[in-house]
Formats: sequence, structure tokens, C-alpha cells
Amino acid sequence: MFRSTFLYLSQANWAKSLIMNIGPARRSAERFVAGETLPEAIEVARRLNDDGLEVALDHLGESVTDERGAVQAAQAYLDLLDAVASSGVRATASLKLTQLGLDTSEQLCLDNMRRILERARATGNHITIDMESSDYTDSTLRVYRTLRQEFTNVGTVIQAYLYRSEDDMRALAAEGAFVRLCKGAYKEPPDRAFPKKAAVDTNFVRLTELFLSAEARAAGAFLAIATHDEKMIAAAKAYIRAHDVPYDRFEFQMLYGIRPNLQAQLRDDGFTVRVYAGYGTEWYPYFMRRLAERPANVWFIASNFFRH
Repeated sequence: MFRSTFLYLSQANWAKSLIMNIGPARRSAERFVAGETLPEAIEVARRLNDDGLEVALDHLGESVTDERGAVQAAQAYLDLLDAVASSGVRATASLKLTQLGLDTSEQLCLDNMRRILERARATGNHITIDMESSDYTDSTLRVYRTLRQEFTNVGTVIQAYLYRSEDDMRALAAEGAFVRLCKGAYKEPPDRAFPKKAAVDTNFVRLTELFLSAEARAAGAFLAIATHDEKMIAAAKAYIRAHDVPYDRFEFQMLYGIRPNLQAQLRDDGFTVRVYAGYGTEWYPYFMRRLAERPANVWFIASNFFRH
């Protein structure tokens, strides 16, 4: 019920209008959001780099329903890639296809993605296509595979809570894909997703091991293990040790503002850690999904709400 409430609020326009105009709420979001402007995001990336962490920047936004908005979002990513190149920070980029026009036209989305990937290739950068709700899984993977025929600097995301994900991961491993594996942050029906956390955790471990296997590595697969769950991290580390998985075939990814001590611990243990940092004015849905993921995030916000 707790998670469902915050996932509902993440899509509720009335709640968005209310919360985004409450000063303390906006300031509380700063824990999870790397600013509202590109210069602020670059500065956050620089601080994280100085701490020995890699970065993935996300210009927050989704569900764009007109061509003009999609083209503007694409331009924001071109600007981001240029800023990363000129500043010298170590940061890749992540994006959502609905932000780039997928709901309007798959061709429009592909055209925008090609512009972004061409710029990323020219600047030596990489783009990860975020996964949205299960309504978009097929179209997201279709767009990814179309682009993968032209670009090597593109990856995608698989969500462990979906029943279909094992089949998707097997196919992507055989294709030598770059995949970020996460548990999933959307409200899904029980006919599509495991309803219990224990089942999701079991599947996460299974999919991690599948993508780190010798067969997957031989095909060129690379895994970004995106979790803050210490049990999932311990399981991944145990498999890595037992099978001598080279450290350049995977990385750990965590969200900006969540469990920084654990990020530092993994870094100190010699692992590559990439911090996913969203920025921009459209921070509300992202912020609410972060609250839905862990009750501790809500208690942190509540305890600090009146201190501002």
C-alpha cells in the first residue's frame, strides 16, 4: 500500500501541482535531484568524480506528446553531451524514449535518438535507454535493437520484477548488449510482474548471474548492476569471486542521494560505481518514485521537512 500510494502520486497532476509549489518539498527533492539546470548537474558530476565515482546524467522528463517537445528534449541531451565534453567530467547519459516522442511516433523517436547517439559517438560518450512501464517494454527494445545496428554506444535497461525479463536477458546476452539491471520502479499488474519482493530478489540474482556468465561475457555483454540492496550486492560479489569475472565487464550503479556510504564502500573495494543523477525542472515523477522505493527516504524527508 505504501509503494502503491507514492506510485499513484507520481502520476497525479493534482499532487504534482501541489507539491512542486511547496518550498520545503522542492528543497527536500535536492537530496535526490542534481539541480534544475545543466550547470548545476555538471557541478554535481564533478563533485562525484572527485570522490572517485562515475556518473550517469538524466535530463528529467517523460511522456512528451508533441513533436516540438520531443525535439526540445533531444536538444537538451545534445547540450548535455557538449557540456560533459567541454567540462571534462566523467559522465554518460540516460534517457527515456517517451521524452523523445515515442508516444507520438516511433520514427520521430528514432530520429531524435540518432541525433543524440551521433553526438555521443563524436564526443566519446555512451547513452543508456531507460526502461519505463511494461506497456513500453516491447517498443523500447525494438527501438534499442534498431539503433544497435548503427551504434555501439547504446545500452538499455531490464527490470527484474517482470516475468518476461529472463527471456529478454538471455536474448540480450547473446547479442552482447550493455544492460542495466534494476528491480523496477513502476506499478505493474500481477499478470506481468512478480507481486512479492522475495520473488523479485530471486529473479534479480538469477538475471545477474546469467549476464555475468562466461557465455554472456564471450558475446561481449556488459552488466550494470543497479541496486541499493546489500543482499543483491553480496550475491553479485559472491558470483564475481567464484567465477573470476573481470571487473571491466560490469559496474555497480546507484541513485544520487541514496546510500552514499555504500557507494563509497564499493568504490574502496575496487569496484566501478556509477551514480545515476537526474536533473531539470521536471523532477516531480522521479522524486516520487524514489520515495516509493524505500520507506527510509520518506522518513528522511519528513524529519527534515520543517528544518528548511
